[in-house]
Amino acid sequence: MTRLADAHRPLRIARVALHWLVEPGNAAVHRMVRRHGPVRTLDKLLDGDVPDQELRGSVSARLKAGDPYEAAAVAIARADDLGARIVTPEDDEWPRQVDDLKHLLEIPSDNRIDRDTAPPLCLWVRGPLPLAETLDRSVAVVGARAATAYGEHVATSLAFGLAERGWTVVSGGAYGIDSSAHRGALTAGGATVAVLACGVDRPYPMGNTSLFDRIAETGLMVSEWLPGADPVRHRFLIRNRVIAAATRGTVVVEAAARSGASQTLRRAHALGRRPMVVPGPVTSAMSVGCHHLLREHPQIRLVTGLPHVLEEVGSIGNDLAPTPRGPDRPHDVLDSEAMVVFDAMPRRRPAGPDALAARAGLDVRTVMRKLSLLEQLGFVVRREGGYMLAPKVRDGGAPTENEGGARPDRESGAPTEREGGAAKERESGAPA
Repeated sequence: MTRLADAHRPLRIARVALHWLVEPGNAAVHRMVRRHGPVRTLDKLLDGDVPDQELRGSVSARLKAGDPYEAAAVAIARADDLGARIVTPEDDEWPRQVDDLKHLLEIPSDNRIDRDTAPPLCLWVRGPLPLAETLDRSVAVVGARAATAYGEHVATSLAFGLAERGWTVVSGGAYGIDSSAHRGALTAGGATVAVLACGVDRPYPMGNTSLFDRIAETGLMVSEWLPGADPVRHRFLIRNRVIAAATRGTVVVEAAARSGASQTLRRAHALGRRPMVVPGPVTSAMSVGCHHLLREHPQIRLVTGLPHVLEEVGSIGNDLAPTPRGPDRPHDVLDSEAMVVFDAMPRRRPAGPDALAARAGLDVRTVMRKLSLLEQLGFVVRREGGYMLAPKVRDGGAPTENEGGARPDRESGAPTEREGGAAKERESGAPA
């Protein structure tokens, strides 16, 4: 646990008081802290020495509810009782990647939530793991609260696989996709981090209390808000920027048309993190947001499973997803010309090189070379009157001309199902 009785004590108290006095992410406060430091900034706010009129008004309103120093003292005492700790930028445990949030301040916006995207001044942490190290190899898995069975299955599978491979799974602790992601990581025995929009002593939603207890025992619960803070609606949107910044990439599993998960992904993309989306059924309202993101932002990657996610966030060259392909077939070893000759082989009677060349559209010399190869590989046998498919190939899974798109008719020499059966009976000596 970080001790307040150290050289940074005044800085810590000032940072905690500032987060009580002004909602986290405030751009004007961020600029003041960078210029004056947290202690001097707090003094200026309390003295009304604030150039930003909007900020001055919000500070004045909050001061009517109490004294920031007293609020900080109460919060620190609650955290000590809970076993939580305060982590600040002065600590080695601070996750430096969240400082990249300052770059979002350069994006103009008339919306306060999108405008106030500054880095946190401090973080409250509950759990045994070191914060910076735990978030160093982390992936956010987020999505809809009203998730479908499909979405919950995908989120659980992704989180389980990531945790199994040593990645930390980060989410927001909500119902639906968030809960599935946390549980998947816990089931794998891996690390998971819940980034909250309320105090770390206020499990929300209440139905996830036992889940939060498990996370606090083996993972981390993190929040910018003081212990005891309520989960007010706008705080979830403020919180999302930390999820985006703290992780190497964000996967949205399901998202409705208007979704906080979509906002998280956009911020991850703006910060240079890896943005990923899992597609869903086109008939599902819970995948509308996912499909919209894929259509509107070509930089966002479509992922369908763990290999795709690892390829996006892992080391270049070490975590490449395999290219999907069908099952191996015996004739996959053939080159294109040999395959053309193979497809031209009649099923019922031998054919000479001239006839095969005409059917294959190749010159006779090429056909002769490929026939030698096919014979050597056991695909064809030589008979009186020419070449024909080897019985084991004809009977054991080699493609029919119909698989290649040819029309099975008498002119092409390909048998119908009935003729094929009759041919087999004749070869075995049985009457047709």
